[in-house]
This record gives sequence, C-alpha cells and structure tokens, in this order.
Amino acid sequence: KLQESLNGLFGGGKKRGDDGSGRPGKGGGLGLLGIGLVVLAAVWLYSAVYVVDEQEQAVVLRFGKYYETVGPGLNIYFPPIDQKYQENVTRERAYTKQGQMLTEDENIVEVPLTVQYKITNLQDFVLNVDQPEVSLQHATESALRHVVGSTAMDQVLTEGRELMASEIKERLQRFLDTYRTGITVTQVNVQSAAAPREVQEAFDDVIRAREDEQRSRNQAETYANGVVPEARGQAQRIIEDANGYRDEVVSRAKGEADRFTKLVVEYRKAPEVTRERLYLDTMQEVFSNTSKVLVTGNKNGQSNLLYLPLDKMVESGRNTSTPPASTSSSSNEANARAAVEQQQQARTRESR
Repeated sequence: KLQESLNGLFGGGKKRGDDGSGRPGKGGGLGLLGIGLVVLAAVWLYSAVYVVDEQEQAVVLRFGKYYETVGPGLNIYFPPIDQKYQENVTRERAYTKQGQMLTEDENIVEVPLTVQYKITNLQDFVLNVDQPEVSLQHATESALRHVVGSTAMDQVLTEGRELMASEIKERLQRFLDTYRTGITVTQVNVQSAAAPREVQEAFDDVIRAREDEQRSRNQAETYANGVVPEARGQAQRIIEDANGYRDEVVSRAKGEADRFTKLVVEYRKAPEVTRERLYLDTMQEVFSNTSKVLVTGNKNGQSNLLYLPLDKMVESGRNTSTPPASTSSSSNEANARAAVEQQQQARTRESR
C-alpha cells in the first residue's frame, strides 16, 4: 500500500487504458503537480533562510515597512512579503574627494580629501535616505567648500590642514545627523593642498616671497633682541654716571657752602686778616697758573724796578711732581707775600 501511495503521488498509478476506456489515468497529472510544489517549497525555504555574520546586521521590511533588525546568527524571513537588507556595520569604509575650492582671500586651490566612515544605525541607513553614500558625498563637498571658503590660502597650503580636517568632520557629521543617514564619520584627512597647475609657478613665487619675509623678520627680531639689551645697559650706565656726577656736584656745592660759611665767621672775627689771606690765596692761585706777569708804571709815567721771584713762582706752578702739601703751600705763600711786598713798596715810592 505504501508503494502504491508513493506511485500515486509521483504518477506511478495504473497505466493508460487500465480503466477500460482507453483514456489516460489521473495519477500522472497529480504526480507532476506534487513535484512542482516540492521544488517550489525547497526554493522558497532556501531563499528564506539566511545567515548574518558577526560583523553584520540585517533589517527586515514587511509589506514595505520596518519590521525588525536582526543580529548575527541563522534567521528566516518570508519573501515576497518580506524584504531583507544586510550590511557590515563594523567595517570602516572610505572614499576620496578632490576639487577646486575658493579660499577666503579669493584664491583657487585644489584640496584632496579622504573620509572614513561606518554604518552605526542600519535602520536609518536603509529607510531614511534613498542613496546614503551619495548623500554622504554631497554633504562632504558642502562641508569642504564651507570650511575652505572661510580659511585663508596660507592656512590651507601650510599648517592649517589639521584644523580644517577637524572642522570638516564636525560640520559633515552635523549634516549627516540632520538627514538621519545612520552614518558616523570616524576620520577626515585633508591631504596636501596645491594650486592649480595653470598658476602653480605664481603660487611658488608667492610662497618663496613669504618665506623670505619670515626669514627677514626673524633676523630683525634676533638683531633687536641683541641691540635692545645693549642699549638698555648703556642707558643704565649713563644714568649711573649722571647720578654720580650729580652727587659729586652736590657734594662740591655743599663743601663750598660750608667753606664760605666758615669764612664768614672768620671774617667777622678779623676782617683785615681775612681780606689779606684771601688776597694772598688769590695771588698764589693766579701766579701759579701763568708764565707772564705785567706791571704798570706809576701815575707820572716812571717805571719802578720790582723784584719778583717769577722764576720760582713759574717753576712751582709748572712742577709736575707733587711735593708735600706743607712745603708747596709755604712756598706759594712766600712767593705771594713777596709779590705783595713789592707792590706795597712801589705804592710807597709813588706816595713819596
């Protein structure tokens, strides 16, 4: 009976004409239909069962709407009412963008850019944007133009690339979050920017000129760092010399004032002696600094023979060696007194 049942299922029933009417039996048609159903069931089961790897996730849509997100393992869904989108959510992806941009100071530069990203929300990646990666490229171009357009050419070509990369990443991620693309930017690298080939030589000249400017500025700063301290030192020395001269003048003035005060006291005690003393001191000072002495005649035109020790007086004034103070003072006083006596004698003769 089992064999008959199997034969009936797969078309193994009675042969043609067994029913006595000469028409084929119904068992052959039912057998082919059964085989078809089994094959269709096997194909459907094969397509419905799928495996999600450890690095992947899958989003299942039922009747075009979000149904579930499944993780790693063996899973099943029901096509055609279900749709499955399976992506690697741990692998970092990258693409490169390059184009001519206008800088803040209205110069054109070519900026190559590499963006690394990964999918962090597969549901948003599948449902919210029709072509997420194309949207990512458009958002990258917009962020790049905005950042380069607000940056000077010098910063773009030299040390400003790291700051530009940080700003581009921040702005790009803000765009992607606004669109809910499910993409997270992990790294943005701004490679060496350059001027267009048509104006590369002019740009090189400008860069060399700026390097020369920086070098000259550094040399000037080095020279200033050497000259300014030296000038300050000289100024300090001049100030100290001026202070010393001031102290010297003040001390000398105070000494002169003290001497004059004492002289006034002595004058009040003995006016004649003090006058004589002042006269002798003055004559001593005058004769010690001159090599010529002129003596006028009397009122009658007669000349008087005067004897003055001029040779000794001049010699004492020219003597370069410094004699003892007491000897020099006594010699000068003697000479001055001799000159005074001679003048007094001449006056006496005139009065006679």
